[in-house]
Amino acid sequence: MIRDYQAIQRTWFLKGKQRLIPTYGQHKGVKLIGTLDYETGEIFCIEEEKYDAVAFLGFLTKVLEHYPSGKIVMTLDNARIHHAKYLQPFLKENQSRLELVFLPPYSPQLNLVEGLWKWLKESVFNNIFFPSVQKITLKVWEFIRDVNQRHDDVIIRLCVRL
Repeated sequence: MIRDYQAIQRTWFLKGKQRLIPTYGQHKGVKLIGTLDYETGEIFCIEEEKYDAVAFLGFLTKVLEHYPSGKIVMTLDNARIHHAKYLQPFLKENQSRLELVFLPPYSPQLNLVEGLWKWLKESVFNNIFFPSVQKITLKVWEFIRDVNQRHDDVIIRLCVRL
């Protein structure tokens, strides 16, 4: 979730001249669901109004369409919607192509896509006020398009652990 209010993160300012960032306080924003292809560095994202089991099922369907052949192994956190009974018929029907692997609880550092969200926030949103959610959405998709043209940078930044 990229919210319409952003906190001041690491920044600098002249002593006594702290940067002020206005906020709306309405808790609106952009909800993204995405994958990061570990081998190619490709990012595939969709935007949803809300993030629930129905939205997640729609995302899984779109992932299968986006990658029309081969086995897909998705690494996920343990969010309740990832385990919803609502998903079970779909997962059973697509078990030959789609496998969900769950990370241990409280381990976001192991989820590569969390690194993508951090990169997005650092690069685009921290310390900036956007006058509307539409402007936030435009910046999100601009960032996704940009990094999807630099797959090697994505792999180096998010996939390679030394």
